[in-house]
Amino acid sequence: MSTRVRIAAATAALAVGAGLYAAGAATAGHSVPVTDKEIPNLTQVQDKIKAYYGDTVDAKGQHWASAKSNYAKQVAGIEATAKQQLEQVVRNAKHNKVKPAIVLDVDDTTLLTYNYELQQGFAFTPQSQDAYLKSTDMPAVFGMPKLVNWAQSKGITVFYVTGRDEHQRAWSVRNLKTAGYKPVADRAHFFLKNKKTPPAYLSCGAKCTTIEYKSGTRKHIESEGYRIVANFGDQYSDLKGGYSERTYKLPNPMYFLP
Repeated sequence: MSTRVRIAAATAALAVGAGLYAAGAATAGHSVPVTDKEIPNLTQVQDKIKAYYGDTVDAKGQHWASAKSNYAKQVAGIEATAKQQLEQVVRNAKHNKVKPAIVLDVDDTTLLTYNYELQQGFAFTPQSQDAYLKSTDMPAVFGMPKLVNWAQSKGITVFYVTGRDEHQRAWSVRNLKTAGYKPVADRAHFFLKNKKTPPAYLSCGAKCTTIEYKSGTRKHIESEGYRIVANFGDQYSDLKGGYSERTYKLPNPMYFLP
């Protein structure tokens, strides 16, 4: 999230309406709108996002996504497909000598940022993220703890690879635990960006793009004898670059990370 780029309002509207979550052009023909008619009303776009997440407000006026929302239903379908694949991996594990593993992003893959995004008006800053993570635990993405904990119980090693900064490690580990994730998120299994002291296995060092950082980290994990059988992320930059047999794209119309 530290290098977050906001989606244009037009892209967000298309993402909610059509179920597409990649960044796109303002129109099919050109990237810069010629008239205002090509740009959906921003308030209406935000209303669509709230409706998609099943926006609910608690007694303190905080906004949260609903487990009955279309977002939750879409995520459940993705998880069901992944579960079928992982069940096959478990059945074949006795015949394979390599160690199966899964890799998960954090924001909007394992932990849901919806409340934070609403508080900030979809306007991320590193300072506001730090303040939020210090004081507030994000809820789990619906159904993901059950899937992740099941995978671990079946002998699949769980790794987290996030764009969060190294200084956010303690807050992130705490939140994963409170959200119900049982796999231990220690330094051997939880990778955060470290621009001050980047790991030697990343040849791009502190200048890595998201794709280079995440694919390079997956390459490092596989170099330790693991076979990454599934890679989960809410951004295509979480998934590109190889070193995973299957990829699972979780929905996120709130922001785009190149």
